[in-house]
Amino acid sequence: MIDALGDSNVAAIFGLIGGIMLGLAARLGRFCTLGAIEDLIYGENDTRIRMWGVAIGVAVIGSFALMGLGYLNAPETIYLGFELSIIGAVLGGLVFGYGMALAGNCGYGALARLGGGDLRNFVIVVVMGLASYATISGPLAYARVYLLPQERTSGDIPGIAHDLADIVGLSPSLIGILVGIAILLVTIAPKRIRTSKETLFWGVVVGLAVVIGWGGTQWVASNGFDGVRVESHTFSAPLGESMLWAMTASGQSLSFGIGSVAGVWLGAFIGSLIKGHFRWEACEDPRELRRQIFGAAMMGVGAVVAMGCSIGQGLSAMSVLAWSAPIALGSMLLGAYVGLRHLIAGFEKFD
Repeated sequence: MIDALGDSNVAAIFGLIGGIMLGLAARLGRFCTLGAIEDLIYGENDTRIRMWGVAIGVAVIGSFALMGLGYLNAPETIYLGFELSIIGAVLGGLVFGYGMALAGNCGYGALARLGGGDLRNFVIVVVMGLASYATISGPLAYARVYLLPQERTSGDIPGIAHDLADIVGLSPSLIGILVGIAILLVTIAPKRIRTSKETLFWGVVVGLAVVIGWGGTQWVASNGFDGVRVESHTFSAPLGESMLWAMTASGQSLSFGIGSVAGVWLGAFIGSLIKGHFRWEACEDPRELRRQIFGAAMMGVGAVVAMGCSIGQGLSAMSVLAWSAPIALGSMLLGAYVGLRHLIAGFEKFD
């Protein structure tokens, strides 16, 4: 298949498959980062947060199973192949989380809503993609590289399972699988979660989408000749990459990230049709549009500094138990909490 289609096109197919799964989960399963936070804080409902837990548990088990079988090389992943930057994870996570609250969605959620006809999220997608590329290789890159350099690992792998393996003398893959099982068991401890087929099903779908990303790109990287990156889903740089491809497709190859972005949009579109929720919507309030633009820009910058968005760090990095994942995700949750309180109560009432 690689010989017939080419490395990058095959990687894009794996991205497309996983992206469709994520898009369907967003529209049919209501899998959403900010929505889960809002439910927990203001609705005192932890169902969607626990759906996240199911997804993380399945992703961790699947990813470390791939490692144990030799189908995923940990140092080739971006999250275990670069040195941990605590400042970058915290600062980027806070900026991303606050921007997510302002925009009303993360990049993944914006793509999913766009698939349902919400044109307000087209603005979020475009601005976030532009901001991410401005931070990766544009004018903001100079400051990023100088202040927060991202360096390849030269020694120990910065992973929780790998550090525990050095302490207890077991293989990282076994420890990772055990950690994933523990996350899953804690998540489904309440009977109402174990009996919620929708929560379990869509959590598993999201987790498997991440595993397919790792396994698919590793297979292409190991059997191809074009040096395809080993990666899984994230929605910051791939938004900008997709925009560049749309403008320069004749001189640029497809990639896993482009396939992933297209897949989420397509899956969300199909899901919205199944639910009967597809409808064209636009922003009628200039203040709302301004807030969304600022929030999207903050997400684009924050995701690059943190080396991943809520999906990139919260699921893909977490699936390989990178140390950056809980730090960045925790910072994103805190930033989102502050942003939501600011929007609802204003800073003068913040306590």
